[in-house]
Amino acid sequence: MRTHHPIAVLTLAALAAAVTPAAAQVGSGLADVNQIPEAEVAKLPQVTPAIAKQILERRPFASITDLHALLTGAGLGAAQTAEVYGRAFVHVNLNTGTRQELLLIPGVGARMAHELEEYRPWKSWAQFDKEIGKYVDKAEVERIKRHVFIPLDLNTASEADFMTIPGVGKRMAHELEEYRPWKSRQQFEKEIGKYVDAREVARLWRFVIIP
Repeated sequence: MRTHHPIAVLTLAALAAAVTPAAAQVGSGLADVNQIPEAEVAKLPQVTPAIAKQILERRPFASITDLHALLTGAGLGAAQTAEVYGRAFVHVNLNTGTRQELLLIPGVGARMAHELEEYRPWKSWAQFDKEIGKYVDKAEVERIKRHVFIPLDLNTASEADFMTIPGVGKRMAHELEEYRPWKSRQQFEKEIGKYVDAREVARLWRFVIIP
């Protein structure tokens, strides 16, 4: 049987770490409507006290289309909702988000929505940077990333990965690792439901997958 020299093994491990894509899987730099404090909701552009009250009562939103329905129902037009979405958003799942959801990302038109669907399944930000970088500059790639996420594998994601989910701190990241291996949504609801209510469990479930 061939044996591997310890130094060689360490070298291979270091090489693997060096080529691993960036860990962050949820876009950063944009507030999550489901998580921002009540006082901050009231400060969002175009959001009146009445709209703020509705947002707080309806949270968490399962998708950006749900928030959009609320805002348009309150009388906000396309330019006004886009102004809100430049400050706060409900992140879109890059692998399952509908065309309607993608088109609600400010500045994303039919062509870019098509490209975001075309390269599915998305697996890393490195892949996103490469493929979407063919069509727009780096600044625009980063701007679009703020509004989206690539689902995290519950059984392999790191603590740092989990902490990119809005509202997840070290304690919850630890729990997400603690119950591995994850096998079903029912298991997730049971175990994570020990720490947060059902609405929060459902919100967290949006960001993860069990392949």
